Amino acid sequence: MRLAGIHHVTAITADAPGNRRFYTGLLGMRLVKKTVNQDDVRAYHLFYADGIGAPGTDLTFFDWPVGPRVPGSHDLVRTGLRVAGSDALAWWQDRFARAGVAHGPVEERDGRAV
Repeated sequence: MRLAGIHHVTAITADAPGNRRFYTGLLGMRLVKKTVNQDDVRAYHLFYADGIGAPGTDLTFFDWPVGPRVPGSHDLVRTGLRVAGSDALAWWQDRFARAGVAHGPVEERDGRAV
């Protein structure tokens, strides 16, 4: 079997309505599915993807109440999404600034602008 990349990434949100507003309203992703967690039916499972639901574009969230992040707790707190290039990064930087979303400057990591 040949693996071609990541199928999807799953994270946790403590605010499903706010999560949906951010990913669909600000980022323009499509909510392709909303279901419940099969292991805990009290929690939503939200699936976002690109406009056509292409494989490899899925980003999903379980809706569980979680406390504030504690530095050093070995959790992941950043998610990166690929864009078309430097012009797109500048566009997103401006969009985030206008929306009041905290973000850092465009910088280079591992030879790529991020």
